[in-house]
Amino acid sequence: MTSAAHAFVDVDELLDATRELSTAGRWERAARLLEGATTDDPAARARITRAAAEVALDRDWFAGTDTAAERLETAEKEFPDGDWDTGFLRLRHTYGRLLLVDGTLRIGPDGKDPEALAALLDRARKLHDSAPDEVRRGWAAMYRGLITENHFAERAAAAGHYTAALHAAEAGADGLLAREALRHLGDHDHDAGDGERAGERWRRATALGARAGTVPGTLSQQLLLAVLARDAGDEAGAVALAAEIVRWAGAIGADRLAAQADAFLAGADPTAPGSTDAD
Repeated sequence: MTSAAHAFVDVDELLDATRELSTAGRWERAARLLEGATTDDPAARARITRAAAEVALDRDWFAGTDTAAERLETAEKEFPDGDWDTGFLRLRHTYGRLLLVDGTLRIGPDGKDPEALAALLDRARKLHDSAPDEVRRGWAAMYRGLITENHFAERAAAAGHYTAALHAAEAGADGLLAREALRHLGDHDHDAGDGERAGERWRRATALGARAGTVPGTLSQQLLLAVLARDAGDEAGAVALAAEIVRWAGAIGADRLAAQADAFLAGADPTAPGSTDAD
């Protein structure tokens, strides 16, 4: 006769482990660990439920799946009085959902509900003002910038939010946030014709992402380095790097990123105005 084995694991250790797995693109493994966790502590159960929503959200973003909505609703029920982190997950989910117009990613406000966009930006402001620490304030600033740029097409205004996010990341030693801010600030440099400054920021972002363990995030950064290679006339180098990105992204199930790298091989520019990416 066999019986199920039980082990007691500290909830903080469990959540740290699943977050690292999710960051590395091991979304299914992270989800299974959380699904197998049981507890009689309501507070711990709520945190585990919220973590499951975060894993699903990460997977949806890179893989192009649609798994987070139900898990996020379940997490919100665990925090009937509200919770900053759950509210931030809702912001991220709504931000991504509103990027799709008739199933197609679209930058700017055209075809989108103005009231929904205004409510999203207002929610980001409130999360920024109510953030319990500097790093989370920085993440809220990052999304204020993303919303301002990708939903309202106000790039100049977005840059200030990215800079604030970078300062918060450096103060709080959050490599993932610093990577995100540098990625978008570098994009602004690239569009302004400052390839050298863009390269500095993008290479630093790539290293920070690798140090933090984000496999899909590092691959998406490498695609920007392929853009720089193409800009410099090194088409062979750009193609070789992008081909490996397609291979790696496909291997971990990051299908949206793989498709973008494949489009780059066909001549598309992921940094062109009006485009968006899987990061």
